This record gives sequence, structure tokens and C-alpha cells, in this order.
Amino acid sequence: MPEGLPGAAARTVPAGRLSRMLESGSRRRVLIGCGVLALGLVTLLGGGAYWLQRAYDGQIRRISGALPTDRSRPAAGDGENWLLIGSDRRADQPSMGARADTIMLVHLSGRGDRVSVIAIPRDGWVPVPGHGTTKINSAFAYGGPSLLIRSVEQLSGLRVDHYASLDFTGFVKMTDALGGVDVTVTKRTHDPMHDRTWPAGRQHLDGVEALDFVRQRWNLPGGDLDRIKRQQAFLHALAAKAMDTRNPLRMDRFIRAATRSVTVDDSVSSATLRALAARVAHVSLMEYLTAPVAGTAERGGQSVVLLDDARARQLFTAVRQDRIGDYVTRNGAANAVETVR
Repeated sequence: MPEGLPGAAARTVPAGRLSRMLESGSRRRVLIGCGVLALGLVTLLGGGAYWLQRAYDGQIRRISGALPTDRSRPAAGDGENWLLIGSDRRADQPSMGARADTIMLVHLSGRGDRVSVIAIPRDGWVPVPGHGTTKINSAFAYGGPSLLIRSVEQLSGLRVDHYASLDFTGFVKMTDALGGVDVTVTKRTHDPMHDRTWPAGRQHLDGVEALDFVRQRWNLPGGDLDRIKRQQAFLHALAAKAMDTRNPLRMDRFIRAATRSVTVDDSVSSATLRALAARVAHVSLMEYLTAPVAGTAERGGQSVVLLDDARARQLFTAVRQDRIGDYVTRNGAANAVETVR
């Protein structure tokens, strides 16, 4: 990965565009359109008809003990924080031992008008309670959601209010339920890990192809940071396809595939989802950010991502104070979701 990596990135959706989306389409699909896919999926349950809500809600797995209970946790700040992960966990596997391949901290502003998605590189070299300094995704393998949440809270100084994860088996099924999605690649690249070559231009991805697309990190100039951009671009494409879907049977297959793949902490009730739906329906601005990065290094024979501690503190302080807009204005540089490397 070259030097001079971006410290933070944001992608905003203009308020006028979201307003038109709210006027012309379903609010629950707009939530997906914001790009907070897993959060949008669980929010769908709160906004649907009662019988559908019960049917979808009954398919979501809830895990007890996900949220830490020790008193040393950070105090709650302004707004609400969800920790979202994408995991390679399969239905027959326990949480421990699986990897958290995608880690995103989602902040809902206290004013209810803004949602910010902060990606934390999975190879971020951070302190993990009881395990020294290691890759942050190792926390999930060592101690499941609870240890990962504690690690994120220690890193950020933020309290995680809720947790949601999406396993990759369902990820494939969700994409196929919509008939695939389209992404645009700016330059031809080959992925030796999955033996795929992506030509420059518009690509139509089925579920398996989409999974390979968001997993690629080899031959990308920004490595894991470019991988994060691909994940965001895919979520944006999936959102657009979901919003364009007028077939209720296809949408039902999509939501059922999603809810069968989602796990949340056991404090997320139907009432939580209804309140979340009411809250997020008023969002007028959406942005993507990446935790500030100083560069890459070798630690113990493995490649790791070093976070920029000073700028990370600035970002997480802005989150705690519910002033992310000020941080974005000062630090700029948007992650493009319409096209990626």
C-alpha cells in the first residue's frame, strides 16, 4: 500500500435527493439506500405491516451477552451507535473462531437528521483486552461480539448501544434474490486469490461474484482501504437495486434472505426496531467514513494497518459530541461509491 493513505473519507447524499426518495418510495427501502445495509435490514422490520414484521422478526437470530456489562464501559454520548460486522460465520459455527471481515461503526445523530458509517480496517493494529495488541478482527475470533465491542469501545471511547452482524452465506442469497447488482470498475484488475479478472467498466454481479468483489484486497493499490471502498460501492449498488424493485415477491425473498442472515444483540426488540424506523425515517444526510490510517507495517510476520491515533481521536470525539459534520468539513476527501478501483 503506498504512503500518504487518506486519513478519513466521507460520501454524502444531498438532502434534496433523499427528500425526493422519501416522497416517491418506501421509507424502509430508503434506509437501505443510505448504505447502512445491516442496520437498514433490521429497521425494515419496524416499518412493515404487523404480520410481516412478526414473520421477519422471527427469523432474526438474537445473541445473549453480546453487549458488555462491566462498569468500565464509556459513558453514552449524543446520538446512538451500532456496531455492524460482516462475518464468514456459518450457521453451524459458534461466534468464537469466525472472523469479522467487515467492521463498521454506525452513528445515528441525536437530531435524527444524519447517519454516519465509519469503517474500521479489519487489520487495524489495536489493543484487545486480554490479548495485547493485535488485529482488531482477532477480537471476534477470541471472544465473539462482546470482546469485539469492548475492543471498539476502548479504541474509540464510544459506547456501542447495539450490535448486528450479517453472515456471508446470506449475503450471496440476498444479491441473487434481487437478480444481481451492477458496479463500475475504473481500471482492469486481477484477483489471484479468487482467480477473477475484473475488466474496466460496468459489471453485473451475481451473489458469488459479489462476494468475491467485496473480498478482494490483492492487486488493489490501497489494499484493505480499497477493499472497504468496494464494500461501500456494493452496498450502494444493492440499495439502488432494492429501491428499483417493484416486484413484491422478489422484495420478500430479499428481506427473508437478509433476516435469516442477521444476528443482533438480545436487547434489540420489535419495539427497538419500530423506534429505529421512526427515527431513521427523518434522515436527510448520509456519509461514509474510514477510520484515519497512518500506514501499514509488519507485526509478528503479518501485515497490519496502523491507525492514526491523533486523527482517530479527533474523529471519535466528533462522534461522541455529535459533530461529525464539522470533522468531515475539515478533513474532506470523499469515498466514491459510483465507481471504484
